[in-house]
Amino acid sequence: MAAMNSKPSMRRPGARPTPGHDSTPRSAQPRRPAPRSLPPLPAGSLGEALLIASDGLAAVLKGYALNDGLLGLWRAYPDLTPASRGAVQDLLYSSLRDFGRGSAILTKLLSKPLEEPRIEALLLIALHRLETRPETAHTVVDQAVEAAARLAEGRLKALVNGVLRNALRQWPALIAELADNPVAHWRHPAWWIEVAQRQHPQHWQSLLAGNNTHPPMALRLNPRRTNLADYQKALAAAGIAVQALGPLALQLETPRPVAALPGFAEGAVSVQDWGAQQAANLLDLHDGQRVLDACAAPGGKTAHLLELARIDLLALELEESRTQRVRDNLTRLGLSAELRTADCRRTESWWDGRPFDRILADVPCSASGVARRHPDIKWLRRAEDVAGFATVQAEILDALWQVLAPGGKMLYLTCSVFAEENGQQIARFAARHADCHRASFADGTTERQCLPDARNDGFYFALLEKTC
Repeated sequence: MAAMNSKPSMRRPGARPTPGHDSTPRSAQPRRPAPRSLPPLPAGSLGEALLIASDGLAAVLKGYALNDGLLGLWRAYPDLTPASRGAVQDLLYSSLRDFGRGSAILTKLLSKPLEEPRIEALLLIALHRLETRPETAHTVVDQAVEAAARLAEGRLKALVNGVLRNALRQWPALIAELADNPVAHWRHPAWWIEVAQRQHPQHWQSLLAGNNTHPPMALRLNPRRTNLADYQKALAAAGIAVQALGPLALQLETPRPVAALPGFAEGAVSVQDWGAQQAANLLDLHDGQRVLDACAAPGGKTAHLLELARIDLLALELEESRTQRVRDNLTRLGLSAELRTADCRRTESWWDGRPFDRILADVPCSASGVARRHPDIKWLRRAEDVAGFATVQAEILDALWQVLAPGGKMLYLTCSVFAEENGQQIARFAARHADCHRASFADGTTERQCLPDARNDGFYFALLEKTC
């Protein structure tokens, strides 16, 4: 593989994410373009989707998180139909998954960097569409030009037209020039590729390829409301094809809106990645235990714990808005727990002195294992961010260890594939605490690293037992 000397990045980093309990930056607040002499693009058209998606991608180019950018888009365009929202979201997610490739292609087509983020975003999205749907090339160029006419006061309409038509003429040569560009091939930053090669030498290629795929959609059944046989019948009646992953888990062959899932509103089922569903099962729960979920939002794992055992559960979150998300999830599922808004590291602000039998420490991390669900992560994270997350994780582990009962167990969990946040973190913790025993899972291992594949995202698990 050629040397990785090309590192595409968001050239206007803006409000970069910073490691912490909640590292999501504030919304970029996209706004509806100002009225012009041109009429609006037809509702539901590709041009409308390109125009709106360019707003969202421009926010990410400035350094804002995609999820927050989407919230801003839906506020700015409140009249979009569900189908139009889906089209915009698909353009955004797919373009960001392939950003390393699209950025390399666009750089070759421009004589100098663009100063207008929305035009750059429009071109990146259009180029991705040209490569993935070449049979629609004429429509893509036409609709992208129409969208450009409504951006930047129409000044760059001719540039967009010229860049896209040049791309079509030069496409075979452009692709050939990218053959030795690892960033364009693997669609990841150079530093991420290097870490994957070093830390996962047997699986780095499948790891990176998995991050570029559409994620699977898995369901977790609520045993207090339904069972596998009955829910499979309900899905079959609704024409939804699935395969069983476990006694209380199913994977949809094709993702569906939650509104289409039988019994979702009534709490019969939740959407949760199959890898994430392992957490509650690995914590060794029993009825009557006192349990802490230290970093609970959005509440999927909190609910799973309550579904599996009758426990006394305290769930913590750092911000009230995130605590409310946990509360909403539990209400839908007919479950209850004590919820508090607090920093789990500041035990004096929330702990009543009663130790916990079990602790779930689903700590903040780089989210490198769920990059296909959050493709902006690949381009907003920097290598140095990982050390920042590791520092916060160590603080959380040390604080929570104080409130764990002797003989109690704490499950450490990240959605990361980076060793500094996973195995190395646990090794350092065990070295600091003589009363820490690394408990074994059922298969005899003391840690479990899942990588993104057709069934689950990337997760790391380690079960720690307090010996005295």
